[in-house]
Amino acid sequence: MLITFLKVVTFIKSGSKKKKITKADRLKQIQEEEEKRQKEEEEARVKYEKEEMERLEMQRIENEKLQKLEAKWKHYIQCDGSPDPSIAQEINTFITLWKEETNETLEEVIEKSKLVLNLIEKLKLILLETPPYDLQGKNIIQYQGSILELQELLHLKFNRATEILLRQASTLADLDSGNMEKVIRDESVTLYIWANLKKNPRHRSIRFSETQTGFEIPRILATSDIALRLLHTHYDHVTPLSPVLTPSQENISIITDFVKEEVKSVPTAVSKDLQEEKKQQENESNSVHEEETKAEGQGDVEEQMCPVQEEPETTKYEMEMKLISETVLAAQELLLENACEKPNFFEENEVDLCQFTTLGGVYHLDILELPPQCKPMKGWMIVEILKEGLQKYTYPPETAEDLEAENAFPPIEVTLEVHENVIFFENPMVARWDAEGKHWKTDGISNVSYKPEERLITFNLETFCPVTLIQDAHINMPYQSWELRPLDVNKVLLTVTTVFTELQIQIKENLCMLASIKVNNKNHSTILEEKWMTPVSFIIALKKAGLNIFPTGHSHLYVVINYKHPLVEVKAYRQMALLSSAFAFCWSKWNTACDSKKAIFQVREHLLKEEPTQNPNWTLLMFSGDRAQSLKINESSDAFSEVLKEETEFHSTLYHMVKDFASQEAMRAVRRPSCQFVDSVCHMLLSTRLLSFS
Repeated sequence: MLITFLKVVTFIKSGSKKKKITKADRLKQIQEEEEKRQKEEEEARVKYEKEEMERLEMQRIENEKLQKLEAKWKHYIQCDGSPDPSIAQEINTFITLWKEETNETLEEVIEKSKLVLNLIEKLKLILLETPPYDLQGKNIIQYQGSILELQELLHLKFNRATEILLRQASTLADLDSGNMEKVIRDESVTLYIWANLKKNPRHRSIRFSETQTGFEIPRILATSDIALRLLHTHYDHVTPLSPVLTPSQENISIITDFVKEEVKSVPTAVSKDLQEEKKQQENESNSVHEEETKAEGQGDVEEQMCPVQEEPETTKYEMEMKLISETVLAAQELLLENACEKPNFFEENEVDLCQFTTLGGVYHLDILELPPQCKPMKGWMIVEILKEGLQKYTYPPETAEDLEAENAFPPIEVTLEVHENVIFFENPMVARWDAEGKHWKTDGISNVSYKPEERLITFNLETFCPVTLIQDAHINMPYQSWELRPLDVNKVLLTVTTVFTELQIQIKENLCMLASIKVNNKNHSTILEEKWMTPVSFIIALKKAGLNIFPTGHSHLYVVINYKHPLVEVKAYRQMALLSSAFAFCWSKWNTACDSKKAIFQVREHLLKEEPTQNPNWTLLMFSGDRAQSLKINESSDAFSEVLKEETEFHSTLYHMVKDFASQEAMRAVRRPSCQFVDSVCHMLLSTRLLSFS
């Protein structure tokens, strides 16, 4: 019995010798357990983030549906007779009923015009805000057709109301001059009418009371049965509508779709990048462990030290991104070839609306034949109504005999008040509407002078027609600098500085607001301040005010830019928007030194509790779309260099790059913003294209 026990003990001891754990094995076991724990924690966190983002996305979709239902309900309970412009039957009924209304005064037409303008704006926003894949061709035709019908009907109503007023001109004559004068002001329209009742050849200078607006007319008009009308519409219904989609622009819609999909995929991309980084760290840890094992002489060294081969082929995701990027470039090139780059595309003196923009609305200048006047007869007012309605007076006349006397038909001097809510950074140019060619032209206009302090512009016009003021659409491009910094949870401030102005734009949730504006380093007040609008409406409003910082696909033809590859820009803006709740970004002078496939900008952690400092510590980053790195140089360096900053590494995203120097609090703050907020910030960055246009 004793012998058997000894044998067992001996067996156990010998077995224990074989299973003795070495130091390397113990380290490996501890490392594997730690890696397993970290992996489980990471997977749990990624799963939570994914579920949270899905929940927020579902909530956003539900909120959008709710907002649409509330808007529809609000429209229903108003019972004001306003139609839903997107429903063909309702808008057609509205147009038909308004056509049947007669004898409306100018005041009544102006009041009704507020509703009509609102309907037009709603239709335009539907065309601009709705993704192209959600808009059918028949809907586009329907909406654009409704817009044109409403515009034409509104102008027809102004003509009919003007005729009604001019029939009563003799009863409204001024006691001093004997002529009729009337001025009607409204938020969207200003109307000036003068009727020549006395036909005094010496009364050739016309100035409307309490205004500087007026005309200097030649003798032949001063002695004719005419009326002068200046209808200043603060909107532009003359310039043809821009097509939403044409055969040459179909590919352009891919840009919008791509951007929206990219913004939606931000959280997923971050999670995917985190997983990829985790795998990379695991591979590096395994390599370190293999080296330790080799030193201990354990295992098959050749098999353990075999490096992980990187996939030589481009991943499906990257391939799709490259294909889309190439499509974007091809679409831009095609658009330019079919529009702005064609030789002799524009007629002589025609305004290039790719380069210039109309501002301050349209001044409809008309010389009208004075209709028969009302006459009292036995307690009644008798008036002859002409079947042809209100007629325009032809000046200068078209007959050969009249044209021989050129001196009898000199140009008419016109003085106009510039719209108070429009900013001109240079003296505005004047253009006239060519009804035959359907475009704006600059011929037939002479002796233009502008008084910026009084906001008055004077010029000579050969014949009366609609005129407008134009400005270079790219006058504020390229930008001198820019900065994006957090203000609050789901709220940032974007500052864009140009040669003439500094704009501060606040962005929160799905809204934007002009916080302040400086012109020539002085604060400038505007009605746009403190008004929250959706990004599309906000961009339109800024353009109408002359504050255009939104390049188009052809802007590079008119501005010297620092071109960046579209794929690099899209990825950069997307990741900047994702980090904007806890990090500030700003312009770098070195961005012009690198090639088009790289972008350089500054970044720093910016927590809300921090007090602003005069000399913040910025980190200079270079980003190429698939790699981010911190540069050794700074803004004060003498020469450009792509040398990596000491003790830093390459990273696949900006998210991983800032983790090298950011606090845990900042990284937690990055996960708090809503999808709508990230989408709005990305939308504004894409619209301004700060990396290429600064």
